[in-house]
Amino acid sequence: MTDSILMFLAEHTAVAALLKLVLLVLGFVMPLASLSTWAERRQSAMMQDRLGPNRANIGPVKLWGILHFVADAIKMMFKEDVVPAKVDRFLFALAPVMAIAPVLITFAVVPFGPDLCVGQVLSVVTDPTTCKATIPLQVARMDVGMLFYFALASLAVYGTTLAGWASYNKWSLLGGLRASSQMMSYEVCMGLSLMGAFLVYGSLEPNAIVTAQGSNILNWGIFTQPLAFVLFFTAAIAETKRAPFDLPEGEPELIGYFVEYSGMRFGIFFLAEFIETIFLAAIVTTVFLGGWQVPGLDSSGFGSFHLPHLAVVLLQVVVWSLKILLLCWLQLLIRWTLPRFRPDQLMRLGWKQLLPLSLLNIIITAAVVLWRSGGK
Repeated sequence: MTDSILMFLAEHTAVAALLKLVLLVLGFVMPLASLSTWAERRQSAMMQDRLGPNRANIGPVKLWGILHFVADAIKMMFKEDVVPAKVDRFLFALAPVMAIAPVLITFAVVPFGPDLCVGQVLSVVTDPTTCKATIPLQVARMDVGMLFYFALASLAVYGTTLAGWASYNKWSLLGGLRASSQMMSYEVCMGLSLMGAFLVYGSLEPNAIVTAQGSNILNWGIFTQPLAFVLFFTAAIAETKRAPFDLPEGEPELIGYFVEYSGMRFGIFFLAEFIETIFLAAIVTTVFLGGWQVPGLDSSGFGSFHLPHLAVVLLQVVVWSLKILLLCWLQLLIRWTLPRFRPDQLMRLGWKQLLPLSLLNIIITAAVVLWRSGGK
């Protein structure tokens, strides 16, 4: 029965892609983004030695305040949706969609596991290339996968810009301008910092990058491209507009580009920020942390200790999820550790420090790759 279902999915790629997207977004991304709202408040309370979320409960069930995000969701769904009189109603309604849709779509290129061999899930697979039919654990596999990511991610700029401009509020407009200038500035550094990884692994396709890194941890991007890892991670945090790069939302100054939004419209902006952190963790995992690769684990198991193919795949998916969780925790830690930059410091860091270092990394990487290839 299981083999027939897998064969059906292998033959009907469109159905399989839709199913994988639904499972990835609804089964992993959205629950993790919701739990991140609780984890951030819980972790910040621990770091500041104060009480965190601990009031929301259902009868005797409290779950360490984990039900707070459920209460938040209910509040946002039933809270009045106030629309100011002078706003551009079409653009005002479009902005939240433009903020969250590109992030969800770009998850299509993220590989969350290896190819699943149909008909051999309970057997030991020593050579995956011999599988007659496979189901890639990736929604869309395209040769220009990382370029697709940058093309879609850049559209999120429109969400913040439109939200600030359409609100007919000078503070919203200033926040939108800050957000657009910040996101466009740091996108340049993000793209250039990944060029070194492309030169090393010879591909723009995310799953091919993961496969090239292999199970040897020394071949992972964090060791072959340590400078690029620091540059990309820094620029990506600025891209998500989270502290210490949260100038577009600075409460003492502007309040934010979404100050005129309420109810579920504000909830979409709020949730999109946490989804961006998960996607950032997914891209860093893919390029620099070996993706779904597990140290010492190949398609047949750990060396002479063989495992069924299904066990190998499940273990790799679980390890991929743990890497995502680790990077999400790291972003929360950074948020509550570093103070906010000034606007001039933010622009100086992006254009005068990160950008030259990104170009230097490309030159050094290209020279090393050329030297290793014997100058051919």
